[in-house]
Amino acid sequence: MEAARAPSLSSPLGRISISHEAVAHIVGRVAAEAYGVVGMAPRNPRERLLTRDRLRQGISVGGSAEDGVTIELSVVVEYGLNLGEVASTLRNRVQYEVERLTGLPVAEVEVRIQDVKRSSA
Repeated sequence: MEAARAPSLSSPLGRISISHEAVAHIVGRVAAEAYGVVGMAPRNPRERLLTRDRLRQGISVGGSAEDGVTIELSVVVEYGLNLGEVASTLRNRVQYEVERLTGLPVAEVEVRIQDVKRSSA
């Protein structure tokens, strides 16, 4: 996704800008708490080294307040679960929480399942 300026909301008192990093942090928290998600997956090996915040690893945010925020996230899912159901639930939960916490419309949430693993229990 291409980098864009931070989405902002207008109010009678002024503008509120919400950085893509803040949105990515929200997405990371939602994914970490989601049923069936074992972890986040970097999109490429370089991202693993460059991303300090593990919650934002594997997450890309773009778009604007006018057109809606676009979100891509790469996850590792627990082996034995229905991958489509986990992805659909995660997509819906991410959209709901981002809209609820930021007030920004979400245009698209793309979930990429990079791997499946047994959870360490």
